[in-house]
Amino acid sequence: MVATNEAGLSTGERRRRREMRSAWLRLLVLAVLVLNLLASQHGTSILVHWQVIGAYGLATIVAVLLSIRRTGPSWSDTAFVVIDALLVVALFHAHLFAPGEAFDHSLTAPSLAVGFLLLMHVALRLKPALVVLFSSFVLTGWLTFLAFTIAVHANLHPGTESEWPILATEGALAAAFAFAAFVCYLLIKEHNLVLAEAVGSERRRQILARFFSPSVVAELQANASSLTMVRRQAVVMFVDLRSFTRLSETSEPEVIAELLSEYRQLVIEKVFEHGGTIDKFIGDGVMAVFGHPDTRPNDAAKAVDCAIQLTASLDRWHRGRASRGQIATKAGIGLHAGPVIGGVLESGQHSEFTVFGDAVNVAQRLERLCRTLDARLVISEECLMNAPEFIASARWNWKEAAELDGRRGRLRVAYVS
Repeated sequence: MVATNEAGLSTGERRRRREMRSAWLRLLVLAVLVLNLLASQHGTSILVHWQVIGAYGLATIVAVLLSIRRTGPSWSDTAFVVIDALLVVALFHAHLFAPGEAFDHSLTAPSLAVGFLLLMHVALRLKPALVVLFSSFVLTGWLTFLAFTIAVHANLHPGTESEWPILATEGALAAAFAFAAFVCYLLIKEHNLVLAEAVGSERRRQILARFFSPSVVAELQANASSLTMVRRQAVVMFVDLRSFTRLSETSEPEVIAELLSEYRQLVIEKVFEHGGTIDKFIGDGVMAVFGHPDTRPNDAAKAVDCAIQLTASLDRWHRGRASRGQIATKAGIGLHAGPVIGGVLESGQHSEFTVFGDAVNVAQRLERLCRTLDARLVISEECLMNAPEFIASARWNWKEAAELDGRRGRLRVAYVS
């Protein structure tokens, strides 16, 4: 499964967008770099400044082209970060690279600001490792090169005043830079953790949305304990297409797929509209439950109302397909109320939300009874009595002692032909 988050973007698409954003932001950083460097002219060191601008500009052009073409090796992010870090080090030591100047390492505020600016740019990639890499290169190159040049200058000019206090001063600035990098690192880690949780939550919501109505999904997200295995009263519905096996053997696969897709969508919409839950799809069969994971006093009424409306909808669907010359088949519905055990059944790598019990078996057999009675809907008397407002709302036919395959005893059932 491809992970998705807001606006349905896949992980790969989010990564590509982040890379493109980073590449185009380099143009803004380049503009700021020019302005800041123009404000920090120190003799011939301005030549080094412009060399830094040129190198960064070249890297920016390459990054933008790669983002537009969506090409480039996997290590390109690392390469650009290393290049940026080296350019920051060169910028911090621009005076030392300028020929003919005496040792005068006074780090300017604009130059330091550029270092922090590029740190923020690296942080926007949302990769903690790149922040560590960038800050490590900058801090190591910054302090090591400064210490080396101070030591060389002391050896070449033994009588001059010691320059080591400069290292202590810039060490304090480096500590501030390191703290900023550490904060960026922590924020990115926290962001990525929250994002992973959000993506996981969205993935779980999408899975739940396949089986539950939106209102039930919201309740389950707020109260996950509703998914634990419990025994409760519920109404179970089975829906099945007639002669589907024969149709599947004589029709093209894409035709059968279209038929099943329309049929399932119709059933799902009606079940969710009445607050029911889709337990499972079994080929052309659909099993739905009302009253689980949350039992309510009007579950039976909702289930019976759903069954009556679904019967009418399936009839219209059948007539519509037949009028268009498409393959069409009628459906049968069985409905029964009783105690069930339901919840998430852990089965190793494959866990499922399901219900089971005698009520499930009876509902399935009532659906099969539709063939015998030439009925579209069969409901047990027990279920219909729990929804008395619907007893007179449909033209019920009654069978006093219906025999169910594989089950002892007989039931009084109502059915709609």
